[in-house]
Amino acid sequence: MICGVAEKILVEACVESLEAATAAARGGAQRIELCANLAAGGTSPDAGTLAACVSALAIPIFVMVRPRPGDFHYSAVEHAGMLYEIQRVKDAGAHGVVTGSLRRDNGIEARRTAELIAAAAPLPVTFHRAFDECPDSAQALERVIDLGATRVLTSGGAATAPQGAAKIAELVRLAAGRIGILAGGGVNPSNAAELVRTTGVREVHLSTHDDEKIRRVVELVRAG
Repeated sequence: MICGVAEKILVEACVESLEAATAAARGGAQRIELCANLAAGGTSPDAGTLAACVSALAIPIFVMVRPRPGDFHYSAVEHAGMLYEIQRVKDAGAHGVVTGSLRRDNGIEARRTAELIAAAAPLPVTFHRAFDECPDSAQALERVIDLGATRVLTSGGAATAPQGAAKIAELVRLAAGRIGILAGGGVNPSNAAELVRTTGVREVHLSTHDDEKIRRVVELVRAG
């Protein structure tokens, strides 16, 4: 459903350092996704950065659990490491986990994803942009819902969320409130409000290193 932006929109900032995280919080971000190696799509952050962000910030911190860049087809050893990493994230005081696993055909790896979600409990889990690799997004959405993820981060399968807006709108319709659809990829002050209007998402995700970018997006999506 296409809707306006009068309802409060949550802005999540994707960051890879304490400095960027504190800047995003100053700018009005309501949630942080903390990762490392953003240039390669994001991987798990180091323990020191996570501890520093948890100590410094008052807003929720969701943590990427991804052992390496590249594909999302993980070996048994990598999967075991991800389960260990999730426990470390929980012990550090994070508020959510961002993760996921695919089969070789890029469908959702249901057993391993279920294990990741179970390991994260009671923390919410965002299934990350591995989702955009799935050949059948409607089928993948139903599988992720069944597995118990809280939200899906997606660009609608396109290079950027604005380019994938039609698909994101369809995912919002199919989700029907059963799971959150978090629009991310190329979101910035010039397109955030229009993206919200045309897709019906209630959450947007963007990377940042400064507070002004976040501040402008927050202002624009609230003002419409």
